[in-house]
Amino acid sequence: MFPVARAAQSLVARSIQHTAVRQAHRKHEPTFHDKYGTMVLLSGAAVFSAVWGYVFTKLKIAWGFSPVGRITPTEWRE
Repeated sequence: MFPVARAAQSLVARSIQHTAVRQAHRKHEPTFHDKYGTMVLLSGAAVFSAVWGYVFTKLKIAWGFSPVGRITPTEWRE
């Protein structure tokens, strides 16, 4: 290998090692997602389920494999 290329390679390797050591000793502070990510995900799933549960219970559909002839229109209110 050429001396210049070898020197460049060792310089790059040394800088990568320094960066890795510096980051390994740094204290990791939790971000918003680390602190609240699971709670936000679960609360979103609960709201999603509650809203669609409400919608499905308020629809007046007789559930079955085929809705043909099972959906009856409600009377028109004047």
